[in-house]
Amino acid sequence: MPTSGTGISRTPAARLASAGFSLLELLVVVAIIGLLAQAVALSWRALGNDQEIGQETGRLRSMIDVLHEEALMQTRDYGIMFTETGYRFYVFDYQRLEWVSPQGDRLLEPHALPPLLSMTLFLDGREVALDPDFESQDIENVEPQIMLLSSGEVTPFTVEMMRAGIRGHFELTAELDGDVVVAQKEFE
Repeated sequence: MPTSGTGISRTPAARLASAGFSLLELLVVVAIIGLLAQAVALSWRALGNDQEIGQETGRLRSMIDVLHEEALMQTRDYGIMFTETGYRFYVFDYQRLEWVSPQGDRLLEPHALPPLLSMTLFLDGREVALDPDFESQDIENVEPQIMLLSSGEVTPFTVEMMRAGIRGHFELTAELDGDVVVAQKEFE
């Protein structure tokens, strides 16, 4: 039996057991970890996250705040019409006595939500049936669901914004006096 200079004997089997991992074994482990990380990243991107829902809810809140101020300062009445996947703004034309689309105002252009996001509108605690998109709306007889009046009053409402496949949602609630509150609900 061969012995080393220190007097410790080493058999060929003992040398193999103490050799550690081979380069090939390490590469296989790194490849498996890489595949798992990629799968998690793809599923995260496919489902999205609550940050995008929060950004869209924040955008809607900002628009409502701006229009509330504009209504007071310019004595104009604004309306918002919601679909399941977006919203558009209207201005009341007192000469024609009807709601019209604002012309030449990029801020008030119709806004479509990113894919997989949707909204639910509640008035007086009851869910309002929304059209699936802008194309299915009757554009001839516009009746916005929400009004921001020059008197400072706002139609009290709640909008829930959610993503398909995610349990939680963001809730935007507006009171009669124009106060708007955003809350995050049921996210784990």
